[in-house]
Formats: sequence, structure tokens, C-alpha cells
Amino acid sequence: MFSVRASVSQTCGWIFLLLTPGGAFAQAADQEPAAVIEVGGVASRQIGGGSSFGGELAVEFTPIERWLEIEAGTAGLFTRHSSEWDTGALFKKPWTLSRTVEFMAGVGPEWVHTRERGVSSNALAGAFALDFMFWPRGHNKMGWFAEPEYEYTFGHDHERAIGVSFGVLFGVGRSRSVR
Repeated sequence: MFSVRASVSQTCGWIFLLLTPGGAFAQAADQEPAAVIEVGGVASRQIGGGSSFGGELAVEFTPIERWLEIEAGTAGLFTRHSSEWDTGALFKKPWTLSRTVEFMAGVGPEWVHTRERGVSSNALAGAFALDFMFWPRGHNKMGWFAEPEYEYTFGHDHERAIGVSFGVLFGVGRSRSVR
């Protein structure tokens, strides 16, 4: 009878540890998440006229520490008579400015899907962005970002736009140590 109780309590202990890893294992100060989720708003202005506003969702990860971060995401921009969906990837060079501030510069391709007054079009674009990340507690679990961007569309109109995205950051996944 005692061995059954010990077995049940051990099983409950293992279930508790598996379901609550954040509380069971303290994360060291020099750890960062495997990925960062960006959720926020975006404002864009086409050079030559026209503004749009919307939302953004992206995920960022680091394949080469201190040299390369990749951000993949999508943004929806809306006006009264049109909608635009920009989906792309940015390849960024990161710089850690302090324990709580990171800066990155990046470039990458985008696919732009526009629907204006019932007519849809698709185009390839290129983007250049500066990314400022702020981690108030320095643990890379939750913070905020601001990311100004320049976009050039290779479609027949060769549209150019400047914009800024901003919002909150969430560190997710298993931790890895920073060297």
C-alpha cells in the first residue's frame, strides 16, 4: 500500500513539473527565449500619398548568435476602400546595447497582396527595417518594440512606402544561454 502512495505522489510531482516548467525551473539572467513573438499595430504612408493602418504578427528567432536574426511575419493594412496584406521575412544583424535594449537592422523580401475597390493584385517587394526592442525586466520574457520600415514594391507601379510597427514582445520556447 505504501509503494502505491509513493508512486502516485511521484507521478503527481512529475505531472506538476511538466505542466509548470516556468515555476519549477528558474531561468538564469543570461538566458533568452528560443523565439520572440511580436504583436502590434502598424501605420504606413505611401510616398506620393495615402495612409493606412492595421495590425502585425511576427515571430523572430536567432540561427546565428550575434550575427543573424530572422523575422517572419504578416501585416494587414486597411483604408476605407482597400486592404493590403504584406507577408515577408527580414534578415537582421543584431546589436545588444544593454541588458534591456537591443537594436537590429535588416533587409528582406515581401509578398504584397492588395485589394482595392474589388480588384486584387499581387507583387513582390523589398523591405529595409530598423528594430528597437526594449525588455524592461531584462529577462527577455515580455517587452515592447518599435520598428520603422521602408518598402519598395517591384510591381508595375513601383510603389514606395514608409511605416512603423510597434507593440509587445513575448519570449517563448525553451531557453538557450547567451555567450
